[in-house]
Amino acid sequence: MDELTQVRDWDTGAEGLSDRARAAARARLETAVAEESRGRAARTGGPNRRLVLRTALAGAVAAGAGVTVVVARDADGGGGRGRTTQLHTVSAAEVLRRAADWSRTANSDLPVPRDDQYFYTRTYVVQTYLKGGRTRTWTDESWMSVDGSKPSLRQENGKIHHDPPLGKHEVAWPPTVYSKLQKWPTDPDKLLDQFRHGMKSSPRSDVDAFFEGCMLLMGPRVLPPALQAAAFEALSKLPRIRIDHHDATVAGRRAVGVSHPGAAFTFLFDRKTYDYLGLRTKGSSAKEVNGEWKQVNYYYRTATLEDIQVVDRIGQHH
Repeated sequence: MDELTQVRDWDTGAEGLSDRARAAARARLETAVAEESRGRAARTGGPNRRLVLRTALAGAVAAGAGVTVVVARDADGGGGRGRTTQLHTVSAAEVLRRAADWSRTANSDLPVPRDDQYFYTRTYVVQTYLKGGRTRTWTDESWMSVDGSKPSLRQENGKIHHDPPLGKHEVAWPPTVYSKLQKWPTDPDKLLDQFRHGMKSSPRSDVDAFFEGCMLLMGPRVLPPALQAAAFEALSKLPRIRIDHHDATVAGRRAVGVSHPGAAFTFLFDRKTYDYLGLRTKGSSAKEVNGEWKQVNYYYRTATLEDIQVVDRIGQHH
């Protein structure tokens, strides 16, 4: 059993892991992600997700379970003379379904990208350390080749990376080419089956499905109409999804999070409209202590996509 499998099987009916065990698993996971990507290709014949994971944060969410959030709304108390507070309990599945409804009403003004173009993105990042409550903020800009045939310029954590074109036998996953995404199912049940790679529901395949949904929505890509809504509805069918009770504010908007206990990512949605705002991760940095690598400096990182454009060359913004 590989380390990623062990992390995915956390909290599947057994008692919770100790802090020491959690830290050890996180440390192993960061080195296992690339191996898991290669292993997935070998097991399923699918594409190599190493290219996707260039910008993904590794880690395992081990927060306490929670399945509902209480949203307070003001209501007219009658005759305009007062107000009362009504409490509405919303499940994680309902949040995702409402996000799907919102997605259907939101029209993208982005053009359909050509294969030879670039996605320009500007991302605002907030990283808050759990110990000491220190907060860092920065903005990353990137130009990513739509079909991977051209070199890309990627800024991550404020550092510039020059990525070479994809190799002859490498395929970006999930695809960024619009014509390939058009072939994806928009029926939620069929899309969930694709997220699971045809496997039956199990603790492992469910985490895989949640992870695949995160990768699809992480971008950068232009999604065909109805695909984003179908993704949210597909993920709403997963068992064990839960409300993430850590309060978050994204671009001045209060957010509600939906996560899975075996995944590192949390979807963030506007508390009133359920507009999709971005992803939050829980991560850490590794440090060698007495010949062993240990995880230190745990943090939450929220990435907000401030701008995305389809452009013709690196350096172009519009």
